[in-house]
Amino acid sequence: MGSVNVNRNVSDAFYRYKMPRLVAKVEGKGNGIKTVIVNMADVAKALGRPATYPTKYFGCELGAQTLVDFKNDRFIVNGSHDAAKLQDLLDGFIRKFVLCPECDNPETDLSVNSKKETISQACKACGFHGLLQFNHKLNTYIIKNPPNMNPGTQGASLTEGKRARRSKAKHNGETTTNGERSGSPKSEEEPELIVAPTKPVADVDEDDWAVDVSEEAVRARLQDLTDGAKNLTLNDDLEKTEKERMDIFYATVKSRKDSGTLELPTAAKELLAEAERLEIKSKAPLVLAELLFDEKIHIEIKRHRILFLRFTHDDPKAQKALIGGIEQIIAMHKSTLLPKVPAIFKLLYDLDILEENVLMEWGSKVSKKYVPKELSQEIHNKAEPFLTWLKEAEEEEESTEEEDDLEIEYNDRLKASPLKEHKPVNTPKSSAPVEEDEEDDVDIDAI
Repeated sequence: MGSVNVNRNVSDAFYRYKMPRLVAKVEGKGNGIKTVIVNMADVAKALGRPATYPTKYFGCELGAQTLVDFKNDRFIVNGSHDAAKLQDLLDGFIRKFVLCPECDNPETDLSVNSKKETISQACKACGFHGLLQFNHKLNTYIIKNPPNMNPGTQGASLTEGKRARRSKAKHNGETTTNGERSGSPKSEEEPELIVAPTKPVADVDEDDWAVDVSEEAVRARLQDLTDGAKNLTLNDDLEKTEKERMDIFYATVKSRKDSGTLELPTAAKELLAEAERLEIKSKAPLVLAELLFDEKIHIEIKRHRILFLRFTHDDPKAQKALIGGIEQIIAMHKSTLLPKVPAIFKLLYDLDILEENVLMEWGSKVSKKYVPKELSQEIHNKAEPFLTWLKEAEEEEESTEEEDDLEIEYNDRLKASPLKEHKPVNTPKSSAPVEEDEEDDVDIDAI
């Protein structure tokens, strides 16, 4: 079976937080097909969460009904689902409901305020404490079934909780759905003769999910009939054209932007994971530039710096795509942004979003890949002062390094200079001819 890191984004083999790998078993046929998660209890124990939480999360994400049998330790999701896909979905549950948003540590606890209907998360590692930022369908279930509740009292499926309450109401003699008292046990035929004609259809359907005629239930059954059509659809994304996959990523980023969740601490990692899933990581900055930049690009660059760093760090192709996206934004706001081209590239360089070698390579060639060649030439002309500054800065660094080397050689020669200074001291031979010349001069004068 083996084990995996709780946070599978961490590749360290010695990562201390481990969990068993999910084991799934498909049972039944046709409309009765279901997937049993064999070791859900062990996985949930490693995560520090009730086993019902990830099970319900699978149901929400797959649009399928779930069933929990605590006596036999069986956790079931209707439909046929691959273990690898469930493992990927579990990563989403871990990111949203287990990992700390500050330090990515899984040592967290959930607490529920039933009055305010809020869920708080506290991290034992870094001391973080705050409300869950994700608005997920599972939030409602967690609020109704807090972590400290006895798991056996939680609803085993989407309707079991209601069935249990109705059953308890009947045994306690409470009012039934048609307003009668059930003080004495009724025969099995009485509900058909008396209650059935006036009982709402929804209550009858709750006794069996298979006959639920609600829109959500019909959609779930259609997915079951296709043996996990949702899973296949996600996998089919990779068979689509690059443009279609870019459109999927565009819709994801736009929905996050519209909902105001784009600046959450985990948003950058999740968008990067989605781009990698769609295999468009190097092209994704084009989409980001289109959605996030406008005539106030200098503000947006600073605001979304972490997001862009996730995509462009050590990826020259992604950096070139980002430059192409910026060229398109400049084309849309030419009068405002064209004079600011040097400042824009300087800001991207200072924030480490674009690297020097990529900028120099871009500046050496005018391309019409993203904008018309005439406009591209104008942008290059405007960027020329920045590119010149970048080149001169590089040359100054090289010359400084060379001067440093010369100083070292000069100092070495200084150490040998005392040997040269002894030569003029020992020069008795050179003085002798001078004296001879003087004596000759004297003799001449005497003559």
